[in-house]
Amino acid sequence: MTGTILTEDAGDGVRIVTLNRPHRLNAIVPELLDDLNHALEAADRDPAIRAIVLTGAGRAFCSGDDLKDFGTQAADEPGTRAYIERIQDVTRNLVLGDTPIIGAIRGWAVGGGLEWVINCDFAIAAEGTRFFFPEIAWGVFVTGGVSELLPRLVGLQRARELIMLGERFDAAQAREWGLVYKVVPDATLRDEALNLARRIAALPVGPVRDLRRILARRDALAPAMAAETDATVRGFLDPATAARIGAFK
Repeated sequence: MTGTILTEDAGDGVRIVTLNRPHRLNAIVPELLDDLNHALEAADRDPAIRAIVLTGAGRAFCSGDDLKDFGTQAADEPGTRAYIERIQDVTRNLVLGDTPIIGAIRGWAVGGGLEWVINCDFAIAAEGTRFFFPEIAWGVFVTGGVSELLPRLVGLQRARELIMLGERFDAAQAREWGLVYKVVPDATLRDEALNLARRIAALPVGPVRDLRRILARRDALAPAMAAETDATVRGFLDPATAARIGAFK
């Protein structure tokens, strides 16, 4: 662990996992991916942990991929593919693990951060939270099983709107569309997430685990994620993508 993730046991079978790069709005870098996967796997192996609260330090949940590292991430095909698979591993741990995930979301949830919101069993958003997918505009692609999961939640047409057009939306819209479970004042976000996590942690483990496995629909999710990985690698290696991101930076 390199300090990009903090963990805290909150009692009653609940562990809080916090993205901890607040100076970069918890943007994604390889170290954060490694630490997050490690933290999620450790919680899933621990029989005392029956629910996880996933949140972000500071004023954002996660602002997506850290563009300052794009040159390294897109240096060559094997390295890029390995990096994208580490991103996909987070979704595998969130969606296919046995431990329910409750998101406590504030500030920005962008790109990969929004994907992780969608991966949660329940996401609770603070009132000022903002969301969008910037990937297509950069020339890359979504990951996180979003190509399979998002149409289930919001329908095919709105999924196209959000992914292809990158439309920004707020917490109230996210609640209306079924992307988040509840919208609460920022001051009560942690307590609301912990209360829900404790409620879930008190349920019988077996049925909760079985429900998560059935709803995950692994047979549909796995090929969608493989196709996402291929599309994302192509986008990362496209010189036009590097030009767009270079101009932005």
